Amino acid sequence: MIDTNKLGRIINKMQENGLSQIIVTHPTPIRYLTGLRLWPGERMLALLIRADGNHRFFINRMSQQEDQGIPITYYDDTEDPIALLAACLTGGAVGIDKDWQAKFLLRLMELRPDLKYVNSSAIIDRVRQIKDAHEQELMIRSSQLNDEVMADIMAIANQRFSEKELNAKILDLYKAHGVDRVSFMPMSAYGRGAADPHHDSTEDRGRRGDCALFDVGGEYEGYCSDMTRTFFLGEVSDRHRLIYETVLGANLAGIAAAKPGNKMSDVDKAARDYITERGFGEYFTHRTGHSIGIEDHEPGDVSLANDAPIEPGMCFSVEPGIYIPEENIGVRIEDLVLITEDGCRVLNEFPKELTILPFPEE
Repeated sequence: MIDTNKLGRIINKMQENGLSQIIVTHPTPIRYLTGLRLWPGERMLALLIRADGNHRFFINRMSQQEDQGIPITYYDDTEDPIALLAACLTGGAVGIDKDWQAKFLLRLMELRPDLKYVNSSAIIDRVRQIKDAHEQELMIRSSQLNDEVMADIMAIANQRFSEKELNAKILDLYKAHGVDRVSFMPMSAYGRGAADPHHDSTEDRGRRGDCALFDVGGEYEGYCSDMTRTFFLGEVSDRHRLIYETVLGANLAGIAAAKPGNKMSDVDKAARDYITERGFGEYFTHRTGHSIGIEDHEPGDVSLANDAPIEPGMCFSVEPGIYIPEENIGVRIEDLVLITEDGCRVLNEFPKELTILPFPEE
């Protein structure tokens, strides 16, 4: 059933942008509005939203749905779905998804050369950034479950499992906590592997003195969690302790900047400046974070390039890191923050102080 509150917010944003109609075609925003997980493959899937309320859903006949609160036009493989859609459009401008396949858009442009075509994805992206009360509750619960899983990971991280074996066990841990779907495939990394922010886990089993980095997330009732913690196996050198404490300080500085009145770029700057001032700036090689909701990575990044204002209801990650391959170390500490009226709520309560796990001598 279509969510009328979200639909109303989108229509308001359309009108602010001078649009009376948009065509939503990507499965993710369609799921955001309807709760339906539809994967059309090569066939057209389209939700027409009109400011006058004459909405319509276009779905292939193979995917019959229950009543969604708006009219559904079904088509079969012998029909031209674009012609059906074109007949429902008014004059003027029409908003189009940035990800809509060219074969559909070009056909619509042939049938309706009178229309002006504009990219309207930013309208829905912006609405999705501001979580309503129910969405916030789901984000909170999703992160609570992620905390529980991380505690279980820490309990087995020093048992000489390979990175790949740990990934498999992490998937089982999510199932044990009632989470059937992960937000993304887990990343387990020891030592030099942790120095690659997007490491592809291997058969490495870790060595005494290695860092052990875990980037994990699950999905609760359609809403994602995401957290990274870094531990040490058996011992930690003074140099690596300094690196860890620097990343932790940057994480806390970024969180302190995550509040209304600031910009997304302010969060990145706070974390980046902290690391740079301590001599590790060249080793912080990615943005500080990303928005999150029904997708693990949603539009609205936390970077120096994004000067968008921070608003209550936003949820994004703060995840600075230092990566030094020649020293066989990578440290990242990631939390999700939910923006409140006067600051933010950190959704991850799993501890962040430096932790050395018992590990046998070589």
